[in-house]
Amino acid sequence: MNPKQFLQIGGAVLVLVGILGFTGVIGPTASDSIFGDFWWFDNAENWAHLVLGIVALGASFALGARSQKPLVLVVGVVAVLVALYGFVNPMLLGANLENPADTVLHLVVGAWALWAGMKREEMMM
Repeated sequence: MNPKQFLQIGGAVLVLVGILGFTGVIGPTASDSIFGDFWWFDNAENWAHLVLGIVALGASFALGARSQKPLVLVVGVVAVLVALYGFVNPMLLGANLENPADTVLHLVVGAWALWAGMKREEMMM
């Protein structure tokens, strides 16, 4: 997987998660989520997912490969930092990160982004 594919797949998933969160399928409270208490997003998280997904999709088409790679690496570092922050403080900019599944999800996305972003150039061609 290269950075462009990460931005396209990850962006599409984020847009879908944001929309599903607003519709109540996976939020805005645990009682509304199809996953119950295990996994749900509040409206601040839904907005973050929707906006970041749209930005990722836009970047996958508007930016060249040389710009996508550092962007994806930044996304990976930020996702890991958000996960680590979630261990210490359950609130981040109004978003509720108290669910352990949120932390695991951010760690997985961070690892995925770092893996995609560290691909060598010749492997991306």
